[in-house]
Amino acid sequence: MRIDKFLKVSRLIKRRTLAKEVASQGRITVNGNKAKAGTEVAPGDEITIQFGSKVVTVRVEEIQDTTKKEASDSMYTLLKEEPLS
Repeated sequence: MRIDKFLKVSRLIKRRTLAKEVASQGRITVNGNKAKAGTEVAPGDEITIQFGSKVVTVRVEEIQDTTKKEASDSMYTLLKEEPLS
């Protein structure tokens, strides 16, 4: 699955267009490599996202095309959340 779609479906980022913008700004890495919006992710991949004031690292647990809001957090495991230094 493309990373922009994964971020939207998992509700880490609310809109897919916003996920594309964040990726194009170079603020997303997958397994340590800068990711573009079309980068494919699979279970076991580590995604690091630089938000405005914090950096969040998650591990992909499962891929789903759609999910309910209550189940969206089962798609990933939060590994680290720290303020941007």
